[in-house]
Amino acid sequence: MPEQPRSFRVEAVVLRHADWGEADRILTLYTREQGKLRALAKGARKIRSHKAGHLEPFTHITLQLARSRDMAIVTQVETLDPYLPLRDDLTRTGYASYVLELLDRFTYDQEGGNPALFRLVTDTLERLCSTAEIWAVVRFYEMRLLDYLGFRPRLFECANCGAEITAVDQFFSPSAGGVICPSCGGGLPGLWPVSVDILKYLRHFQRSNYDVAARARVAPPLQREVETLMQAYFTYLLERGLNTPGFIKRIAG
Repeated sequence: MPEQPRSFRVEAVVLRHADWGEADRILTLYTREQGKLRALAKGARKIRSHKAGHLEPFTHITLQLARSRDMAIVTQVETLDPYLPLRDDLTRTGYASYVLELLDRFTYDQEGGNPALFRLVTDTLERLCSTAEIWAVVRFYEMRLLDYLGFRPRLFECANCGAEITAVDQFFSPSAGGVICPSCGGGLPGLWPVSVDILKYLRHFQRSNYDVAARARVAPPLQREVETLMQAYFTYLLERGLNTPGFIKRIAG
């Protein structure tokens, strides 16, 4: 088997970082080529470091990395897009952090690249910079993330009996991974009620491209109901809650 080259290049988004030693920083990256990986940026916390500004969370970068025994070491870095509007607006900061937390929690180190998922993340960060329709951006991201990771919810037929879902109030089962019809819903535990309107918007975001999905105009009460359902589903899949939704609620007042 040929030996891997000592140096390699990746395109990445910075998910988070942590201080290491007196001046270094450990980065958690999601890369187009290799999926999630960790890298050490030596001297990144020094005042005169040329790397520090490129290595902040939700920055789109290219890196030259050197392999080492424990983790890759950053030798060069260049910013492709700093997504500056995300840093100037606390609400956008919160939602960008949510986007990256979901990606971080659902992926594992070095499980392999997923170019479609990487493109989804960079497109989502760019959309958060440039549109006022943040709610639609985030809901589209959630649905596509579930698609790419193998957790696509069944919204058009009963996840228990397979019958076609009709235009009446239904149930949702996180363990079955989808909607449960009223006929099955009476005898199954752990179900959440799902109104016709909520189901309509969930289907809209699942089957539409972004340009079509973003046209949805959803009343604030329904927005909150959809968010609550999605958060409950993510909590079930991840077996614990996310941190950023609480932060977003606090800054919203």
